[in-house]
Amino acid sequence: GGTLSWYASPKPDEDHTDGKIAADAEWVLERCAKQKDRPFFLAVGFFRPHTPYVAPKKPYYDFYPNEKMRIIPNIKEDQVDIPAAGLASYKPEQDKLTDELRRSALQAYYASISFMDAQLGHVIGALDRLGLSENTIVVFTSDHGYHTGEHGLWQKRSIFEESARVPLIMVAPKSKTTNVSSPRTVEMLDIYPTVADYCGLKYPDYLDGKSLKPLLEDPKALWNRPAITQTVLGKNINGYTIRSERYRYTEWNQGKEGLQLYDHDADPKELKNLANDPAHRGTVA
Repeated sequence: GGTLSWYASPKPDEDHTDGKIAADAEWVLERCAKQKDRPFFLAVGFFRPHTPYVAPKKPYYDFYPNEKMRIIPNIKEDQVDIPAAGLASYKPEQDKLTDELRRSALQAYYASISFMDAQLGHVIGALDRLGLSENTIVVFTSDHGYHTGEHGLWQKRSIFEESARVPLIMVAPKSKTTNVSSPRTVEMLDIYPTVADYCGLKYPDYLDGKSLKPLLEDPKALWNRPAITQTVLGKNINGYTIRSERYRYTEWNQGKEGLQLYDHDADPKELKNLANDPAHRGTVA
C-alpha cells in the first residue's frame, strides 16, 4: 500500500489493470449509446499513480529521463519553522533514500500519471466517438494530493498544499466556457450539488457543498468560500487547515501543538511559516 516501489513493465497498456478498466468503460459506453434516451452514471476508478508505480516502460518512462528529475533542496532549513505535528506523517526511513533513488521514484510516479492519463483518453475518446459528449457531465478528480519530497515528506496525509489539494476538472454540456481554469477555492463536497444541479435534480439545502455551476459559467464569478481539510495522525494529533485564495492557515490540536500560515501570493511552496509573525496577527485572527 504505502511502500515506495515501482516497475517499468515491458507489457503494453492493455495488459495492465488500468488498460483493462478503460476497455471496460468503453464497453459500457457503447451500450449506453444504444439507449440515448436513458440517463447513465458511470464511475471509472483508475489505480495509477498509486503505489506501486507500475507502467509500461514504452513510451511512458521514456517521457521522463531519470537524470532530469528534480530533487527538493534545503529540506532541513525548510523544516525549522514547521511544528512537530506538521511533520507527523514524516517517515524517517525515507531519509535513507539516495538522490538516485529519489529520481527513480519520481520518474516512475510521473510515468504512472502519463499512463493513467492515456487510459482516461480512451474513455473520453469513446464519449466523443459515440456522440455522448454533448449531453454528458464529466468530472475528473483524485482522492488526495501527493508529496514527492516537499518538506521532506513523501506520499499523503499531511495538510500542506501538495497533499491537501487535488486535481478537479469538470466539463458541463453546452457550457459557455471551455479550457478555462478558475482561481476560486472549491471543495470536493461541491461535486454532488454541481452534478445534481446540471441534471435538474433537487438536493438538500443543508449540504456544506455548493453547486459550482456559477463558476463553470463564469470562472471569475464572486465566490468567497474557503476549503477545509482535516487529518488525524496517530491517536492524538488532529490537524485542521483552511485554504482561501491567498492563504493557508493550519491549527494542530486547536493550536496547542502549533500553528501554520502561508501566503500563497508570495510563497506558493509554503516555505515560510508566518503564523508567529506579528505583522500577520490580524490574518491569523
